[in-house]
Amino acid sequence: MLYAILAYHVETEVTSWTPAEDAAVMAGLNEAHARINRTSKLGPAARLGATQKALTLRGPGAGIVLDGPFSETKEQLLGFYVVDVNSEDKAIAAARELRTANPGAVYEIRPIALFLPGQGIPQTQDDSALIPS
Repeated sequence: MLYAILAYHVETEVTSWTPAEDAAVMAGLNEAHARINRTSKLGPAARLGATQKALTLRGPGAGIVLDGPFSETKEQLLGFYVVDVNSEDKAIAAARELRTANPGAVYEIRPIALFLPGQGIPQTQDDSALIPS
């Protein structure tokens, strides 16, 4: 079964880390990724960009684009992981592994009802041919 592990943290705290502090957290997360991979499969994972750069599309028809998510919480969604495990308990254990490297984070664990893997996504500088204007 696939589970999404959504990583929340106080964004201002994360962005206040020095490069060395950030590198230490990321190194710890890489170690946690290796431990998770020993007992299950770690799928896609992403560290999201700044909340201030987020956009929300909502409304009828083509919708309207608004600046940012307007969340009334202290913590923002800063990243996510997908794990392939055979029980909720193992998904919780995977989140606990991640938390060893980033104990200030909050991890939401949710079963994935539909997963469309798509294809490998190379990082490109010019996406104008892929996305219509």
